[in-house]
Amino acid sequence: MGIGFFVKSVGLGVGLAMDAFSVSLANGLNEPCMKKRRMGLIAGMFAFFQFLMPMVGWICVHTVVQYFTAFESLIPWIALILLSFIGGKMLVEGIRDGDKGCDCENPRVSLWGLVVQGVATSIDALSVGFTIAGYGIGKAFLCCVLIAVVTFLICTVGLELGKRFGTRLAGKASVFGGVILIAIGIEIFLTGIL
Repeated sequence: MGIGFFVKSVGLGVGLAMDAFSVSLANGLNEPCMKKRRMGLIAGMFAFFQFLMPMVGWICVHTVVQYFTAFESLIPWIALILLSFIGGKMLVEGIRDGDKGCDCENPRVSLWGLVVQGVATSIDALSVGFTIAGYGIGKAFLCCVLIAVVTFLICTVGLELGKRFGTRLAGKASVFGGVILIAIGIEIFLTGIL
């Protein structure tokens, strides 16, 4: 494992983390008074799924590749549906709640919602399993760990930026965050089918 392996792994991490960064930004906008512990949970959730999906893709390549290729065409649809659902929910809550602002005791996105966001933003990372198919299990695992670390750092930045802007946007943040999530879902969908 040379420097090229680390550069490639970090590059994959940056590329894969962009959707998670945008969703983190939306979550920060939605919860401008978010505590550090919750930020760690959200960034950790995205990092976990960005680790898991390429690893599952690698396993699929080495075991059941014919089933994975059939599933690959559904990835854009799944991401669109999941992100549109979460974004639509945020949008409706933002419009309904108006300028109530942030309720620091009750986060807007539940743990289940974070899991859905994590899956939706990382499902396209399954294909990375094909990219790293030539790696042995140890090298593939390390690559996925590096992707997760990069994702965690990028999502932490997204959450922090979202919090700062969310404080300024007050009650409009949930609407803006919902629009961002729906836009990301549409972008993943269009990129996947074109």
